[in-house]
Amino acid sequence: MALPALLPVLPLLPLLARAAMPPGPPAGAGPGAGPVPADPPLPAQSPDALFAAGAEAYARGDWPAVVLQMERALRARAAVRSRLVRCRLRCANATVGPAEGAEPQTEPVLRDLLFFRGLLRRAACLRGCGPAEPSRYRLGDELDREFSKRSPYNYLQVAYFKMNRPAQAAAAAHTFFVANPGHQEMRQNLEYYQAMAGVRENDFTDLEAKPHMSEFRLGVRFYTEEQPAAAVLHLEKALEEYFVADTECRALCEGPYDYEGYNYLEYNADLFQAITDHYMQVLSCKQGCVTELASQPGREKPLEDFLPSHFNYLQFAYYNNGNYEKAIECAKTYLLFFPNDEVMNQNLAYYTAVLGENLAGPIQPREEIQAYRQRSLMEKELLFFSYDVFGIPFVDPDTWTPEEVIPKRLREKQKVERETAARISEEIGNLMKEIETLVEEKAKESADMSKFIREGGPLVYEGASVTMNSKALNGSQRVVVDGVLSAEECRELQRLTNAAASAGDGYRGKTSPHTPSETFYGVTVLKALKLGQEGKVPLQSAYLYYNVTEKVRHMMESYFRLEVPLHFSYSHLVCRTAIDEKQEGRSDNSHEVHVDNCILNAEALVCLKEPPAYTFRDYSAILYLNGDFEGGAFYFTELDAKTETAEVQPQCGRAVGFSSGSENPHGVKAVTKGQRCAIALWFTLDPRHSERERVQADDLVKMLFGTEEGDLLQEPEQEQEPPAAVTVGKDEL
Repeated sequence: MALPALLPVLPLLPLLARAAMPPGPPAGAGPGAGPVPADPPLPAQSPDALFAAGAEAYARGDWPAVVLQMERALRARAAVRSRLVRCRLRCANATVGPAEGAEPQTEPVLRDLLFFRGLLRRAACLRGCGPAEPSRYRLGDELDREFSKRSPYNYLQVAYFKMNRPAQAAAAAHTFFVANPGHQEMRQNLEYYQAMAGVRENDFTDLEAKPHMSEFRLGVRFYTEEQPAAAVLHLEKALEEYFVADTECRALCEGPYDYEGYNYLEYNADLFQAITDHYMQVLSCKQGCVTELASQPGREKPLEDFLPSHFNYLQFAYYNNGNYEKAIECAKTYLLFFPNDEVMNQNLAYYTAVLGENLAGPIQPREEIQAYRQRSLMEKELLFFSYDVFGIPFVDPDTWTPEEVIPKRLREKQKVERETAARISEEIGNLMKEIETLVEEKAKESADMSKFIREGGPLVYEGASVTMNSKALNGSQRVVVDGVLSAEECRELQRLTNAAASAGDGYRGKTSPHTPSETFYGVTVLKALKLGQEGKVPLQSAYLYYNVTEKVRHMMESYFRLEVPLHFSYSHLVCRTAIDEKQEGRSDNSHEVHVDNCILNAEALVCLKEPPAYTFRDYSAILYLNGDFEGGAFYFTELDAKTETAEVQPQCGRAVGFSSGSENPHGVKAVTKGQRCAIALWFTLDPRHSERERVQADDLVKMLFGTEEGDLLQEPEQEQEPPAAVTVGKDEL
């Protein structure tokens, strides 16, 4: 039986009732038991005042006050929103139903009066449950955007860090980063927290996660892991939470009219036009809840057909669990949205044949979804009508809307608009490409050639040759050298890695410190030599590792014509292995774009040379041990971390060397299959920052081999590392 081409909802009416239920009297209480309990009290201070107080405390370095005020601001905003939702839902329930005294043949004038009587009662209810000073608790657009961007968590992560509470700092940083994945500084902070003592994997949680989305992800995970019972449990829970969130979202749409460019004083619509304008704005917002609930923080596009997809998953999960009745129910429910879906109709036919027509026939789509669909279609009809007649724009968030709901004239108009937009977009795209080409050519012509003067010295080792220089790599202080290692030396160093490396080395044992789709194993020079001394790995292999790092150091000094020697800042022999079952749908890198000695802010196109960056690093190098894997290419970019300037494919004996500053942002693309091994090396010109482990390794080599460092350099060996992380989990090549 075929798996559905599309990714595969719970009682809507009971759920809406649950979400909208006003607090009632205790169980068993009679009509005279007393009034309905009031809404929870509003916070003593408004969210904007608390946020401002937290920002002021941050400016003066009062970290406990930052935590106190920002956490209060988050709770206050949640309380204000919750109270508003409860108020609107309670008032909607209190005034629901036909107008009192309304009869089918009531005169038009009386019908209008009865209609407005209901509106007045609802408005009175809303006024009665609001705060005494509503403007005091109304967030401005700018501050509301700060909360939407989760800015309070940016303040909190710094404050927690300053107060030596790394677990809370990690949670706050992760929560902010989920909504701002392009924030390079926060990405580096997270890498730093990963290596800190007292921080566990489960501390990196999203404190603002939407319950329905969390349950949906769990359901999909269990679905892909072929655990249908667990998938059903979480997907059904996701549906339940979805409708609670949908009810809240729709209630929050019933706010004041947004004049959207109108001058308030010049807006002169009559009674019914004003009602139409406002109501269509509210309906459009309510339809937008489909997009809001399907959106994931930090992602540009929402999940398509999010609500129907629950039933696509569920019908197959129920089938795999042997529950044909539920499989049929979910399949029929899905077909409410996409009645012509070929795969789903085939699945339904199969389930029906297995269960029998007499048992399958009476099973109907879920009533609550029928009600949801009917309500949505009615809203769409009104919105499309107002678009067609009054020109009030409406963008349908659903792909399942039947064509007949859209007026024919509007369908034709939209078709012309789409074709025009596509043509204009194509023309603009072509024009932009031409402009970019001209700018690039001009930049190349006017490039300052002085940046190439310092490099180009001899490589000092026989067999090594420059494959690409800075000009070929479209940058400065860059070089690719081949022939640094022989094939046998590459294999020997790979065997050393697999024998000596430990999981998560440099990251306190975290096997996947940068991406959950790859495992990370590493070993330092000193550790390899000690294991060789103990007889746990071949001592000559560890010796080769040591000599190779020295070889690369001297090649870097000579090629870049450095007047002072380089000192080792850190050396790491690392293998990264793709986890096969975690590659499908993968979109991350093996190591995101970064700079080795400063904190890259790609949005601002700046790189801040300040702690916690390794500001003392001056040069970096990578020596590859193999190329028999998929993905894993090394690449340079501009400061925007997006514009790729050069790409280097790893292979045995190939080294990439470059200066560690803002002129060389770089990253590593995902390793999608196989194992990628390399030696990563960072150097400093300042002897005060020379790596202590390296001094110990030098002493151990002298003791074991009785050889001076200068003699060791004649060994033609070396290695390099993949795009993994360095000792404390910060920059890695």
